[in-house]
Amino acid sequence: MIIPGFLSLRQETGIFFGKKGAEMANRLGFVGIIIEDRKKSAVSVNALIGEYGDIIVARLGLPYKEKDCSVITLIVDATTDKLGALTGKLGKLSGVSVKSALSKEK
Repeated sequence: MIIPGFLSLRQETGIFFGKKGAEMANRLGFVGIIIEDRKKSAVSVNALIGEYGDIIVARLGLPYKEKDCSVITLIVDATTDKLGALTGKLGKLSGVSVKSALSKEK
């Protein structure tokens, strides 16, 4: 996958190269998502999760009917750029809260 002028990807290794040639290796992490209004936002959240399915290792989703919300946890294997793109798009959705973390670089 090549993004003109910025990144190229070696899919077999999961290593990205930025403009200056520095490697950005995939790191293990998680994304915590709270959907405050399931009926309003769940379809949009699921569409974005599907769009980034290539970095998702596991998913756990729990509806909390008493509060009309849902909690989703994703385990990811991604670069900081790819994770930032996903969480940025999720965070822009109305009624959606997102937090994430990646393992330390080695």
